[in-house]
Amino acid sequence: MDFDYVYHMDIWRLFLGFVVFGILTQSCTKTPNPSDYKDCTIYRDKWGVPHIHGKTDRDVAYGLAWAGCEDDFKTLQEQMLAIKGRYGEVRGMDGVIADFAIHFMGIRDYARRHIDELDEAALKVVRGYVHGVNSYAALHPEELLLPDLFPTTDVDLVAGYMLGLVEISGAAQDLAKLADGSIVKGLADEERGSNAIAISAKKTEEGQTFLAINSHQPMEGWYSWYEAHLISDEGMNILGGTFPGAATIFHGTNEHLGWAHTVNHADFSDVYKLTMHPDKPYYYKLDDEWLPLEKKVIKAWVKLAGPIKIPITRDIYKSKYGITFQVGEEFFAWRYQAGESVKAIEQWYKMNKASSWAEWKAALEIKGIPCTNIVYADKEDNIYFVSNARQPIRSSTIDWKEIIDGRSSTSIWPDRYYPIDSLPHVLNPASGFVFNTNNTPYSSSGDDDNPDYKKVQETMSFQTPEEENNRSLRFQELMDTVTILSYDEFLQVKYDRSYPRPLRVLPYNEEKLLNQDPNQHKKLETAIQLLNNWNRSTRKENEIAALFLLAKDALYQQYRKLGGVEDIDFINAIDTASSLLMKSYGKLEVPLGDFQRHRRGDVDIPIGGGSDVIAAMYSRPDEDGKYKAFTGETYIQMVRFDSEKGPIIESVNAYGSSAENDSKHFTDQMQLFADQKLKPMTLDLEQVKKEAVDSYHPKFIR
Repeated sequence: MDFDYVYHMDIWRLFLGFVVFGILTQSCTKTPNPSDYKDCTIYRDKWGVPHIHGKTDRDVAYGLAWAGCEDDFKTLQEQMLAIKGRYGEVRGMDGVIADFAIHFMGIRDYARRHIDELDEAALKVVRGYVHGVNSYAALHPEELLLPDLFPTTDVDLVAGYMLGLVEISGAAQDLAKLADGSIVKGLADEERGSNAIAISAKKTEEGQTFLAINSHQPMEGWYSWYEAHLISDEGMNILGGTFPGAATIFHGTNEHLGWAHTVNHADFSDVYKLTMHPDKPYYYKLDDEWLPLEKKVIKAWVKLAGPIKIPITRDIYKSKYGITFQVGEEFFAWRYQAGESVKAIEQWYKMNKASSWAEWKAALEIKGIPCTNIVYADKEDNIYFVSNARQPIRSSTIDWKEIIDGRSSTSIWPDRYYPIDSLPHVLNPASGFVFNTNNTPYSSSGDDDNPDYKKVQETMSFQTPEEENNRSLRFQELMDTVTILSYDEFLQVKYDRSYPRPLRVLPYNEEKLLNQDPNQHKKLETAIQLLNNWNRSTRKENEIAALFLLAKDALYQQYRKLGGVEDIDFINAIDTASSLLMKSYGKLEVPLGDFQRHRRGDVDIPIGGGSDVIAAMYSRPDEDGKYKAFTGETYIQMVRFDSEKGPIIESVNAYGSSAENDSKHFTDQMQLFADQKLKPMTLDLEQVKKEAVDSYHPKFIR
């Protein structure tokens, strides 16, 4: 989905905006001014990155909300609209789809019922952030997408965390299939990306511990990275990436430690097929009973024109399994891990503040974050990998990977969960490194240090040892050549843009694209020879990479359409790629940087990288036929933990620190990013103050 909606204020909305402004500010005793909130200061560095210092963690959360609204208020509002089930009032029918999805998931109701389970410290952060958003909204009514969207609430923020985890865990894919009826074809994962690497000081030339934080996310929109530095007098000091609408850093580095997330693929979402009564409508069988489905009518509003909106209703059902859908004549229930806890925000908050391996590990035990691999490093030279999962201890007699027979209560999840140390993990391996590129957790370190596949419960459904990807194969290929690694060599590994030899086999053998017989296909003889002789590089100067990437994408589209590998046609994929290049360029050999562009506003520059190389880049056709990068490499943070100097941090973001197109920070990191360069960053508050180009207090409404 593209999030490029532009809001146009008309007289009616302007009037209501002033009304809402009055409601939100009626308790104020005076007109707010920049010095009203002196316990929080926002320092902007030359890149526009906010360094937010406050007396308390709650003050910092307030400042993060304010800075985030300054830099991307539109995206934050879109998330709030969806969470409140009102996105259709802005985006029309496209928004209504999101509204119904939120209603179906029931996450806002769950958040409302369970928000008191958060500890008091986390609740204070939630309230500080919400207060900051509402203050900004009240003082900027002209920016509102809907005049009555605010105030937002603590429940909205917690529900937003849950919604993000639905997407990250892959549960949203099952929901989409239930909604469009394709669930009857079975369940299948789609490839998602990210890289994380930690290298022990014992393996580095400088004697420093290295950490690479390298998530692959969309460059714009709801889940695009926003860099921020949070400092409080209560012991918080962390720099890293977060999303619009979030009150914590999701992964980054503090004075003691750092960590990175990558998407993992355990069983976080289950679908059950119900057996319905032959004569009694909406009754389903569970054990030896016929039970009624609970029915609820939900409503969403769709925008037509101007202020005109109409309601649309849908029926939703609930069984003992949870949310239940009617798909044709059949009924399916859905249960997902991200909907089982509100504690993610508390866990991330405690990870942000942890000052030791023990404190950080204790935060993991909260199990509020239901998914994601995590790679960790610290100043004491601890390195760690875990394929994190909040996994119930389920029956081993059921195949949880498939659609589950819903006739027996043995398939209802228990309230008992596997402890963290029973998950695939590696701590301080002899090989001196841990990593993950969304590959199997059983390949996360040196050969002798990997988790034992036989010791992990099959009901968790982690990827098998054979399930590698091109990034993991290439990383291992590179690491096999080094004993001691310098920081420059570490950067070369992280920024590598070549494919491995051979390419991955699963789910289909991509290597066959590079091993066809040109004598058997005279029409494609030149294209086949070019691919067979290609050096596998996706640097921007490479003239064969575009042909390969187009063929690789055509192969993937075949796979999605066919739903299997039996009829995959490699020659057809090469033919498709050749035709596209000949039509657009009149030749097959096109520098990748001419074909693939990094674009925003007035900036249009060449960029290298490809799908599933370590320095990954995914692009799609733009209006002029060139391909525009839209996801893959985004926020990057490279860290060296030095026993004397503390953490040495460098970072870069795909565009800049602001999503506002009139800001000088809308595009100012793009050339750095495309050139695979980094900017130095610091956790030192005094250095931040000295180098800041702007400092101010956020405005405040009581």
